[in-house]
Amino acid sequence: MDAAGTVIPTIYAGTTLDCALMETVFHDVPFAAGLKIWSKATHVVGKVYSELTVSRDLALIDLSAVPLHKLGISRKELIECDGSQYPETRGWALALHDQYPDAEGLIWTSRQADPARAIMLFEDRLKGTAMNVSGKPNGLLLADGSAISEVLQLALRLNVFLTP
Repeated sequence: MDAAGTVIPTIYAGTTLDCALMETVFHDVPFAAGLKIWSKATHVVGKVYSELTVSRDLALIDLSAVPLHKLGISRKELIECDGSQYPETRGWALALHDQYPDAEGLIWTSRQADPARAIMLFEDRLKGTAMNVSGKPNGLLLADGSAISEVLQLALRLNVFLTP
């Protein structure tokens, strides 16, 4: 939210479907050996995705190692943190949004699915037609069959058992 308390709409994306799934559906899967039980009803059912094609270069703030050094914050503090630190990370996002009025979003190496890149776009900053939906927009991850295989393959690689 901005200083006036207005929500700044954002769009989260990943450079691969695995990255998008790891940053959303499988975001909180524990880093633990062995089988992990994950509820489809809670984490997957009703989720939608869109494949986007960028139609021009976006003005993104790079949050990779060198720029983070310049900002004076470590990757561990900003990207590799857990949910208890999300209020601070939201504060950083707001500060970057406010300090760089031409920035259309943030980009960083995903901690969930490296080396893919995670992207957060500031919807209030996207100028013109920045993106187009490729293929079927807003496909339900499981209901329409368009991503069942990818979701199940990733779950298998994570050793996650999806329960009803």
